Amino acid sequence: QVRLVESGGGLVQPGGSLRLSCAASGFTFINYAMYWYRQAPGKERELVAGISSNYGSTSYADSVKGRFTISRDNAKNAAYLQMNSLKPEDTAVYYCNAQWYTNYWGQGTQVTVSS
Repeated sequence: QVRLVESGGGLVQPGGSLRLSCAASGFTFINYAMYWYRQAPGKERELVAGISSNYGSTSYADSVKGRFTISRDNAKNAAYLQMNSLKPEDTAVYYCNAQWYTNYWGQGTQVTVSS
């Protein structure tokens, strides 16, 4: 059974940090590029960051560049999103996504940035 399980969300003050984790199972993780998306209330889901299957490259939305870092550990079948200098506009549900010939999604984890 394919599973992507996000964790690490929560409430944080502006300027704070969170590290999201995505635990993958049920598929050959190393073959898949991994992405983090987010969806704020009333807005469309947007791509936040991506990392290729072979550690070759990362990409970021302009809104998070320099503040967020995506990484993966193929030995642990896991992907991560380190989020620093968080802003209220980063508040959203964050989703883990795996892409190769198929496309898998996690259930999401809530991140709320508020004082």
